[in-house]
Amino acid sequence: MHIVAVGGSDAGISAALRAREIDPDAEVTVVAADAYPNFSICGIPYYVSGEVTHWRNLAHRTRADLEAAGMALRLDTTARRIDVPGRKLLVTSNGTEELIGYDQLVIGTGAVPVRPPIIGLDTLGPGDGVHLLHSMGDTFALMSTLTETAPASAVIVGAGYIGLEMADALITRGLRVTQIEQLPEVLPTVDPGLGALVHAELADNGVEVLTGTAVQAISTSAADEPGRLRVEAVTTAGEPVTRAADLVLVVVGVRPDTDLAAGAGASLGARGAIVVDRQMRTGLPGIFAAGDCVITHHRLLGETYLPLGTTAHKQGRVAGENACGGHREFAGSLGTQVVKIFDHAAARTGLRDHEAVAAGYDPVTVAWEADDHKAYYPGSHRIAMRFTGDRATSRLLGVQLFGHKDAEIAKRIDIAATAIFHSMNVDAISDLDLSYTPPLGSPWDAVQAGAQAWTRHISSA
Repeated sequence: MHIVAVGGSDAGISAALRAREIDPDAEVTVVAADAYPNFSICGIPYYVSGEVTHWRNLAHRTRADLEAAGMALRLDTTARRIDVPGRKLLVTSNGTEELIGYDQLVIGTGAVPVRPPIIGLDTLGPGDGVHLLHSMGDTFALMSTLTETAPASAVIVGAGYIGLEMADALITRGLRVTQIEQLPEVLPTVDPGLGALVHAELADNGVEVLTGTAVQAISTSAADEPGRLRVEAVTTAGEPVTRAADLVLVVVGVRPDTDLAAGAGASLGARGAIVVDRQMRTGLPGIFAAGDCVITHHRLLGETYLPLGTTAHKQGRVAGENACGGHREFAGSLGTQVVKIFDHAAARTGLRDHEAVAAGYDPVTVAWEADDHKAYYPGSHRIAMRFTGDRATSRLLGVQLFGHKDAEIAKRIDIAATAIFHSMNVDAISDLDLSYTPPLGSPWDAVQAGAQAWTRHISSA
Protein backbone atom coordinates (compact mmCIF):
# COMPACT_ATOMS: atom_id res chain seq x y z
CA MET A 1 0.00 0.00 0.00
CA HIS A 2 1.46 3.34 -1.09
CA ILE A 3 -0.34 6.45 0.16
CA VAL A 4 0.69 9.83 -1.20
CA ALA A 5 -0.33 13.06 0.55
CA VAL A 6 -0.02 16.29 -1.42
CA GLY A 7 0.60 19.18 0.95
CA GLY A 8 2.96 19.55 3.88
CA SER A 9 0.71 21.51 6.20
CA ASP A 10 -2.05 20.50 8.64
CA ALA A 11 -4.22 18.22 6.49
CA GLY A 12 -1.47 16.46 4.55
CA ILE A 13 0.72 15.76 7.56
CA SER A 14 -2.25 14.67 9.70
CA ALA A 15 -3.30 12.26 6.97
CA ALA A 16 0.21 10.84 6.70
CA LEU A 17 0.60 10.41 10.44
CA ARG A 18 -2.78 8.70 10.81
CA ALA A 19 -2.08 6.38 7.90
CA ARG A 20 1.14 5.24 9.56
CA GLU A 21 -0.72 4.72 12.86
CA ILE A 22 -3.38 2.59 11.20
CA ASP A 23 -1.01 0.62 8.97
CA PRO A 24 2.64 0.68 10.11
CA ASP A 25 3.55 -1.27 7.00
CA ALA A 26 2.09 1.32 4.62
CA GLU A 27 4.47 3.30 2.45
CA VAL A 28 3.57 6.97 2.96
CA THR A 29 4.97 9.84 0.90
CA VAL A 30 4.33 13.54 1.49
CA VAL A 31 4.78 15.88 -1.46
CA ALA A 32 5.32 19.48 -0.30
CA ALA A 33 5.83 22.49 -2.55
CA ASP A 34 8.20 24.17 -0.09
CA ALA A 35 10.88 23.09 2.37
CA TYR A 36 8.84 23.67 5.55
CA PRO A 37 6.61 20.69 6.30
CA ASN A 38 4.35 20.81 9.37
CA PHE A 39 5.11 24.44 10.21
CA SER A 40 2.52 26.47 12.14
CA ILE A 41 1.20 29.14 9.80
CA CYS A 42 -1.02 30.29 12.68
CA GLY A 43 2.10 31.10 14.65
CA ILE A 44 3.60 33.49 12.10
CA PRO A 45 2.39 36.71 13.80
CA TYR A 46 4.17 35.69 16.99
CA TYR A 47 7.42 35.13 15.16
CA VAL A 48 7.04 38.54 13.54
CA SER A 49 6.41 40.13 16.94
CA GLY A 50 9.52 38.48 18.40
CA GLU A 51 7.57 36.44 20.96
CA VAL A 52 8.63 33.30 19.08
CA THR A 53 12.35 33.83 18.88
CA HIS A 54 13.26 31.68 15.86
CA TRP A 55 11.31 30.57 12.82
CA ARG A 56 12.34 26.97 13.35
CA ASN A 57 10.35 27.02 16.58
CA LEU A 58 7.18 27.22 14.46
CA ALA A 59 7.62 23.59 13.40
CA HIS A 60 5.04 21.29 15.02
CA ARG A 61 7.52 18.51 14.26
CA THR A 62 11.00 18.55 12.80
CA ARG A 63 11.86 16.85 9.53
CA ALA A 64 13.59 14.16 11.55
CA ASP A 65 10.43 13.65 13.64
CA LEU A 66 8.32 13.20 10.52
CA GLU A 67 10.75 10.80 8.92
CA ALA A 68 10.99 8.85 12.19
CA ALA A 69 7.20 8.47 12.01
CA GLY A 70 7.75 6.56 8.79
CA MET A 71 6.94 9.01 6.03
CA ALA A 72 9.08 9.92 3.05
CA LEU A 73 9.26 13.66 2.45
CA ARG A 74 9.50 15.05 -1.06
CA LEU A 75 10.18 18.72 -0.34
CA ASP A 76 10.40 21.60 -2.82
CA THR A 77 8.32 19.37 -5.07
CA THR A 78 5.22 20.59 -6.89
CA ALA A 79 2.32 18.30 -7.78
CA ARG A 80 1.29 19.14 -11.34
CA ARG A 81 -1.24 16.62 -12.58
CA ILE A 82 -3.05 13.47 -11.52
CA ASP A 83 -3.47 10.49 -13.83
CA VAL A 84 -6.64 9.18 -12.19
CA PRO A 85 -7.05 5.89 -14.10
CA GLY A 86 -3.34 5.14 -13.89
CA ARG A 87 -3.07 6.24 -10.24
CA LYS A 88 0.02 8.32 -10.89
CA LEU A 89 0.97 11.81 -9.75
CA LEU A 90 3.13 14.01 -11.98
CA VAL A 91 5.51 16.16 -9.93
CA THR A 92 8.34 18.54 -10.71
CA SER A 93 11.41 19.27 -8.63
CA ASN A 94 14.37 21.37 -9.75
CA GLY A 95 12.90 21.43 -13.23
CA THR A 96 12.73 17.63 -13.50
CA GLU A 97 9.43 15.82 -14.02
CA GLU A 98 8.65 12.51 -12.33
CA LEU A 99 5.65 10.22 -12.05
CA ILE A 100 4.89 8.87 -8.58
CA GLY A 101 2.60 5.87 -8.41
CA TYR A 102 0.07 5.60 -5.60
CA ASP A 103 -2.67 3.32 -4.31
CA GLN A 104 -4.47 6.10 -2.43
CA LEU A 105 -3.99 9.86 -2.78
CA VAL A 106 -4.83 12.59 -0.26
CA ILE A 107 -5.02 16.14 -1.61
CA GLY A 108 -4.21 18.74 1.04
CA THR A 109 -3.22 21.71 -1.11
CA GLY A 110 -4.67 24.24 1.34
CA ALA A 111 -5.55 27.81 0.44
CA VAL A 112 -3.89 30.84 -1.09
CA PRO A 113 -4.28 34.51 -0.14
CA VAL A 114 -7.04 36.52 -1.75
CA ARG A 115 -5.65 39.32 -3.89
CA PRO A 116 -8.25 42.09 -3.81
CA PRO A 117 -8.65 44.39 -6.85
CA ILE A 118 -6.29 47.06 -5.55
CA ILE A 119 -4.41 49.07 -8.16
CA GLY A 120 -0.69 48.45 -7.73
CA LEU A 121 -0.98 45.12 -5.92
CA ASP A 122 -0.03 43.19 -9.06
CA THR A 123 3.01 45.34 -9.78
CA LEU A 124 4.40 46.03 -6.30
CA GLY A 125 5.79 43.30 -4.11
CA PRO A 126 8.00 42.50 -1.14
CA GLY A 127 10.93 44.40 -2.61
CA ASP A 128 8.73 47.51 -2.53
CA GLY A 129 7.44 46.82 0.97
CA VAL A 130 4.07 45.37 -0.13
CA HIS A 131 3.29 41.96 1.32
CA LEU A 132 0.76 39.16 1.43
CA LEU A 133 1.13 36.69 4.30
CA HIS A 134 0.24 33.02 4.23
CA SER A 135 3.39 30.89 3.91
CA MET A 136 6.86 30.62 5.37
CA GLY A 137 8.20 32.19 2.19
CA ASP A 138 5.89 35.16 2.73
CA THR A 139 7.13 35.32 6.32
CA PHE A 140 10.79 35.44 5.36
CA ALA A 141 10.08 38.19 2.84
CA LEU A 142 8.24 40.24 5.47
CA MET A 143 11.00 39.74 8.02
CA SER A 144 13.53 40.85 5.44
CA THR A 145 11.63 44.11 4.97
CA LEU A 146 11.39 44.61 8.72
CA THR A 147 15.05 43.96 9.43
CA GLU A 148 16.68 45.48 6.35
CA THR A 149 14.59 48.62 5.80
CA ALA A 150 13.54 49.31 9.42
CA PRO A 151 10.06 50.62 8.53
CA ALA A 152 8.57 53.12 10.94
CA SER A 153 4.96 52.76 9.80
CA ALA A 154 2.64 50.15 8.35
CA VAL A 155 -0.80 49.96 6.80
CA ILE A 156 -2.66 46.67 7.26
CA VAL A 157 -5.45 46.06 4.77
CA GLY A 158 -7.99 43.80 6.46
CA ALA A 159 -9.10 43.40 10.08
CA GLY A 160 -9.92 39.72 10.34
CA TYR A 161 -8.02 37.30 12.53
CA ILE A 162 -4.62 37.54 10.85
CA GLY A 163 -4.96 41.30 10.36
CA LEU A 164 -5.63 41.81 14.06
CA GLU A 165 -2.78 39.55 15.13
CA MET A 166 -0.41 41.36 12.77
CA ALA A 167 -1.49 44.75 14.14
CA ASP A 168 -0.55 43.48 17.59
CA ALA A 169 2.77 42.11 16.24
CA LEU A 170 3.81 45.28 14.41
CA ILE A 171 2.89 47.53 17.34
CA THR A 172 4.98 45.23 19.54
CA ARG A 173 7.88 45.79 17.12
CA GLY A 174 7.46 49.56 17.53
CA LEU A 175 5.81 50.48 14.23
CA ARG A 176 2.99 52.97 13.81
CA VAL A 177 0.07 50.99 12.46
CA THR A 178 -3.04 51.96 10.53
CA GLN A 179 -5.61 49.22 10.01
CA ILE A 180 -8.12 49.61 7.18
CA GLU A 181 -11.26 47.49 7.00
CA GLN A 182 -13.84 47.74 4.24
CA LEU A 183 -16.71 46.44 6.40
CA PRO A 184 -18.42 48.56 9.09
CA GLU A 185 -16.49 47.01 11.99
CA VAL A 186 -13.33 45.03 12.67
CA LEU A 187 -13.47 41.28 13.19
CA PRO A 188 -16.64 40.89 11.13
CA THR A 189 -17.06 37.26 12.19
CA VAL A 190 -18.54 38.49 15.50
CA ASP A 191 -21.47 40.81 16.10
CA PRO A 192 -20.74 44.53 15.72
CA GLY A 193 -21.15 45.10 19.46
CA LEU A 194 -18.25 42.80 20.23
CA GLY A 195 -16.36 44.05 17.19
CA ALA A 196 -16.57 47.53 18.71
CA LEU A 197 -14.83 46.23 21.85
CA VAL A 198 -12.04 44.81 19.68
CA HIS A 199 -11.87 48.15 17.85
CA ALA A 200 -11.45 49.95 21.18
CA GLU A 201 -8.68 47.56 22.25
CA LEU A 202 -6.80 48.28 19.03
CA ALA A 203 -7.19 52.03 19.51
CA ASP A 204 -6.14 51.83 23.16
CA ASN A 205 -2.89 50.21 22.01
CA GLY A 206 -2.08 52.85 19.42
CA VAL A 207 -3.57 51.38 16.24
CA GLU A 208 -5.34 53.85 13.97
CA VAL A 209 -8.46 51.98 12.86
CA LEU A 210 -10.38 52.99 9.75
CA THR A 211 -13.57 50.99 9.16
CA GLY A 212 -16.03 51.33 6.33
CA THR A 213 -13.02 52.20 4.16
CA ALA A 214 -11.96 50.41 0.96
CA VAL A 215 -8.37 50.54 -0.27
CA GLN A 216 -8.28 51.37 -3.98
CA ALA A 217 -4.60 51.84 -4.81
CA ILE A 218 -1.07 51.33 -3.50
CA SER A 219 1.80 53.21 -5.10
CA THR A 220 5.34 54.26 -4.33
CA SER A 221 5.61 57.68 -2.75
CA ALA A 222 7.14 60.67 -4.49
CA ALA A 223 10.53 61.83 -3.24
CA ASP A 224 9.01 64.74 -1.32
CA GLU A 225 6.29 62.61 0.35
CA PRO A 226 6.58 60.87 3.72
CA GLY A 227 6.86 57.11 3.80
CA ARG A 228 7.90 54.64 1.17
CA LEU A 229 4.36 53.92 -0.02
CA ARG A 230 1.11 55.76 -0.58
CA VAL A 231 -2.20 54.05 0.17
CA GLU A 232 -5.36 55.54 -1.31
CA ALA A 233 -8.79 54.54 -0.07
CA VAL A 234 -12.37 55.77 0.00
CA THR A 235 -14.98 55.63 2.76
CA THR A 236 -18.52 54.37 2.32
CA ALA A 237 -19.56 58.03 2.25
CA GLY A 238 -17.30 58.57 -0.75
CA GLU A 239 -14.65 60.56 1.12
CA PRO A 240 -11.05 60.00 -0.02
CA VAL A 241 -8.50 58.75 2.51
CA THR A 242 -4.74 58.71 1.99
CA ARG A 243 -2.09 57.25 4.27
CA ALA A 244 1.69 57.12 3.94
CA ALA A 245 3.50 53.98 5.07
CA ASP A 246 6.84 52.24 4.85
CA LEU A 247 5.18 48.80 4.71
CA VAL A 248 1.80 47.57 3.47
CA LEU A 249 0.38 44.21 4.49
CA VAL A 250 -2.68 42.88 2.65
CA VAL A 251 -4.52 40.16 4.59
CA VAL A 252 -8.14 39.97 3.47
CA GLY A 253 -8.74 36.22 3.55
CA VAL A 254 -7.97 33.10 1.57
CA ARG A 255 -9.47 31.01 -1.20
CA PRO A 256 -9.13 27.25 -1.72
CA ASP A 257 -6.23 26.05 -3.86
CA THR A 258 -8.02 23.54 -6.08
CA ASP A 259 -6.14 23.56 -9.40
CA LEU A 260 -4.69 20.07 -8.92
CA ALA A 261 -8.01 18.48 -7.93
CA ALA A 262 -10.09 20.36 -10.47
CA GLY A 263 -7.68 19.37 -13.22
CA ALA A 264 -8.28 15.74 -12.29
CA GLY A 265 -12.05 16.18 -12.56
CA ALA A 266 -13.02 16.74 -8.93
CA SER A 267 -16.28 18.62 -8.34
CA LEU A 268 -16.14 22.07 -6.74
CA GLY A 269 -18.70 23.47 -4.31
CA ALA A 270 -18.98 26.32 -1.80
CA ARG A 271 -16.51 29.13 -2.53
CA GLY A 272 -14.94 26.95 -5.22
CA ALA A 273 -13.70 24.36 -2.69
CA ILE A 274 -13.38 20.65 -3.49
CA VAL A 275 -16.56 18.68 -2.81
CA VAL A 276 -15.98 15.80 -0.41
CA ASP A 277 -18.27 13.53 1.57
CA ARG A 278 -18.03 13.04 5.30
CA GLN A 279 -15.31 10.42 4.75
CA MET A 280 -13.29 13.02 2.78
CA ARG A 281 -13.75 11.15 -0.50
CA THR A 282 -13.75 13.28 -3.64
CA GLY A 283 -15.73 10.87 -5.81
CA LEU A 284 -12.63 10.19 -7.88
CA PRO A 285 -11.35 6.62 -7.38
CA GLY A 286 -8.68 6.40 -4.73
CA ILE A 287 -8.58 10.16 -4.10
CA PHE A 288 -9.37 11.90 -0.82
CA ALA A 289 -9.04 15.60 0.01
CA ALA A 290 -8.91 17.54 3.28
CA GLY A 291 -8.12 20.93 4.80
CA ASP A 292 -8.47 24.45 3.49
CA CYS A 293 -8.97 23.25 -0.09
CA VAL A 294 -12.25 21.41 0.62
CA ILE A 295 -15.78 22.28 1.62
CA THR A 296 -16.62 22.21 5.32
CA HIS A 297 -19.46 20.17 6.76
CA HIS A 298 -20.94 22.45 9.44
CA ARG A 299 -23.04 20.75 12.09
CA LEU A 300 -25.72 23.47 11.90
CA LEU A 301 -25.32 24.99 8.44
CA GLY A 302 -24.55 21.96 6.32
CA GLU A 303 -22.13 22.50 3.43
CA THR A 304 -20.06 25.69 3.62
CA TYR A 305 -16.43 26.81 3.38
CA LEU A 306 -14.74 27.56 6.68
CA PRO A 307 -10.94 27.16 6.54
CA LEU A 308 -9.51 26.59 10.02
CA GLY A 309 -6.39 24.83 11.21
CA THR A 310 -8.31 22.75 13.74
CA THR A 311 -10.67 21.56 11.02
CA ALA A 312 -7.80 20.73 8.66
CA HIS A 313 -6.15 18.54 11.29
CA LYS A 314 -9.39 16.60 11.89
CA GLN A 315 -10.22 16.21 8.20
CA GLY A 316 -6.68 15.07 7.43
CA ARG A 317 -6.86 12.47 10.17
CA VAL A 318 -10.13 11.14 8.74
CA ALA A 319 -8.70 11.05 5.21
CA GLY A 320 -5.56 9.22 6.36
CA GLU A 321 -7.55 6.59 8.24
CA ASN A 322 -9.92 5.98 5.34
CA ALA A 323 -7.06 5.82 2.84
CA CYS A 324 -6.02 2.75 4.82
CA GLY A 325 -9.45 1.17 4.39
CA GLY A 326 -11.27 2.80 7.30
CA HIS A 327 -14.79 4.27 7.36
CA ARG A 328 -14.40 7.18 9.75
CA GLU A 329 -16.50 10.32 9.17
CA PHE A 330 -15.66 13.94 9.84
CA ALA A 331 -18.03 14.92 12.62
CA GLY A 332 -18.42 18.49 11.44
CA SER A 333 -17.30 21.99 12.36
CA LEU A 334 -18.93 24.72 14.42
CA GLY A 335 -16.51 27.42 13.34
CA THR A 336 -15.05 27.67 16.84
CA GLN A 337 -12.39 30.39 16.82
CA VAL A 338 -10.44 32.60 19.21
CA VAL A 339 -8.04 35.47 18.64
CA LYS A 340 -5.79 37.43 20.99
CA ILE A 341 -5.75 41.17 20.51
CA PHE A 342 -3.11 42.72 22.80
CA ASP A 343 -4.37 42.05 26.35
CA HIS A 344 -7.80 40.78 25.32
CA ALA A 345 -9.32 37.91 23.39
CA ALA A 346 -12.43 37.44 21.28
CA ALA A 347 -14.03 34.10 20.48
CA ARG A 348 -17.05 32.61 18.80
CA THR A 349 -18.66 29.26 18.10
CA GLY A 350 -21.81 28.22 16.29
CA LEU A 351 -24.14 30.68 14.59
CA ARG A 352 -24.91 34.37 14.68
CA ASP A 353 -28.44 35.62 14.02
CA HIS A 354 -28.21 35.95 10.24
CA GLU A 355 -26.55 32.55 9.95
CA ALA A 356 -29.19 30.94 12.15
CA VAL A 357 -31.98 32.42 10.04
CA ALA A 358 -30.30 31.03 6.90
CA ALA A 359 -30.22 27.60 8.57
CA GLY A 360 -33.96 27.74 9.29
CA TYR A 361 -33.93 28.70 12.96
CA ASP A 362 -35.76 31.52 14.76
CA PRO A 363 -32.82 32.97 16.70
CA VAL A 364 -32.87 35.10 19.81
CA THR A 365 -29.60 36.69 20.93
CA VAL A 366 -29.07 38.07 24.44
CA ALA A 367 -26.08 40.11 25.60
CA TRP A 368 -24.72 39.66 29.12
CA GLU A 369 -21.63 40.29 31.24
CA ALA A 370 -20.14 38.36 34.12
CA ASP A 371 -16.87 38.17 36.08
CA ASP A 372 -14.33 35.52 35.14
CA HIS A 373 -13.90 34.69 38.83
CA LYS A 374 -15.23 35.97 42.16
CA ALA A 375 -14.82 39.73 42.17
CA TYR A 376 -13.61 39.81 45.77
CA TYR A 377 -10.48 37.93 44.71
CA PRO A 378 -7.98 40.34 43.10
CA GLY A 379 -7.60 40.46 39.36
CA SER A 380 -11.10 39.62 38.19
CA HIS A 381 -12.18 40.66 34.68
CA ARG A 382 -15.57 41.16 33.08
CA ILE A 383 -16.51 38.96 30.13
CA ALA A 384 -18.90 40.33 27.51
CA MET A 385 -21.09 37.60 26.05
CA ARG A 386 -23.71 37.07 23.39
CA PHE A 387 -25.83 33.93 23.58
CA THR A 388 -27.93 32.83 20.61
CA GLY A 389 -30.65 30.20 20.93
CA ASP A 390 -33.66 29.02 18.98
CA ARG A 391 -36.89 30.65 20.15
CA ALA A 392 -39.07 27.58 19.66
CA THR A 393 -36.79 24.82 20.98
CA SER A 394 -34.33 26.73 23.21
CA ARG A 395 -31.50 24.89 21.45
CA LEU A 396 -28.16 26.62 21.91
CA LEU A 397 -27.01 27.88 18.50
CA GLY A 398 -24.07 30.17 19.15
CA VAL A 399 -21.95 32.02 21.70
CA GLN A 400 -19.57 34.98 21.34
CA LEU A 401 -17.18 36.16 24.05
CA PHE A 402 -14.81 39.07 24.62
CA GLY A 403 -12.64 39.59 27.66
CA HIS A 404 -9.15 39.80 29.11
CA LYS A 405 -6.67 37.22 27.82
CA ASP A 406 -6.36 35.87 31.39
CA ALA A 407 -10.13 35.27 31.64
CA GLU A 408 -9.95 31.82 29.99
CA ILE A 409 -11.90 33.03 26.96
CA ALA A 410 -10.65 30.13 24.83
CA LYS A 411 -11.65 27.45 27.31
CA ARG A 412 -15.01 29.05 27.98
CA ILE A 413 -15.87 29.15 24.28
CA ASP A 414 -14.92 25.46 24.24
CA ILE A 415 -17.63 24.79 26.83
CA ALA A 416 -20.14 26.42 24.51
CA ALA A 417 -18.78 24.52 21.49
CA THR A 418 -19.15 21.22 23.35
CA ALA A 419 -22.71 22.08 24.30
CA ILE A 420 -23.64 23.00 20.72
CA PHE A 421 -21.91 19.88 19.38
CA HIS A 422 -24.18 17.77 21.56
CA SER A 423 -27.35 19.77 20.67
CA MET A 424 -27.92 20.99 24.23
CA ASN A 425 -30.63 23.47 25.14
CA VAL A 426 -29.52 26.78 26.62
CA ASP A 427 -31.08 26.00 29.99
CA ALA A 428 -29.15 22.73 30.22
CA ILE A 429 -25.88 24.68 30.39
CA SER A 430 -26.73 25.39 34.04
CA ASP A 431 -26.70 21.65 34.74
CA LEU A 432 -23.07 21.22 33.72
CA ASP A 433 -20.83 20.27 36.63
CA LEU A 434 -18.05 22.84 36.18
CA SER A 435 -15.12 23.47 38.49
CA TYR A 436 -15.01 26.32 41.02
CA THR A 437 -12.55 28.04 43.31
CA PRO A 438 -12.74 31.83 43.97
CA PRO A 439 -9.42 32.72 42.29
CA LEU A 440 -10.46 30.92 39.07
CA GLY A 441 -14.23 30.93 38.78
CA SER A 442 -17.62 31.26 40.41
CA PRO A 443 -20.24 28.77 41.63
CA TRP A 444 -22.10 29.67 38.43
CA ASP A 445 -19.46 29.99 35.73
CA ALA A 446 -19.62 33.05 33.51
CA VAL A 447 -20.90 30.87 30.65
CA GLN A 448 -23.68 29.55 32.87
CA ALA A 449 -24.57 33.11 33.92
CA GLY A 450 -24.92 34.04 30.26
CA ALA A 451 -27.11 31.02 29.59
CA GLN A 452 -29.34 31.92 32.54
CA ALA A 453 -29.69 35.48 31.21
CA TRP A 454 -30.90 34.06 27.90
CA THR A 455 -33.42 31.81 29.66
CA ARG A 456 -34.77 34.71 31.75
CA HIS A 457 -35.16 36.81 28.61
CA ILE A 458 -37.14 34.09 26.83
CA SER A 459 -39.30 33.45 29.90
CA SER A 460 -40.22 37.13 30.22
CA ALA A 461 -40.85 37.69 26.49
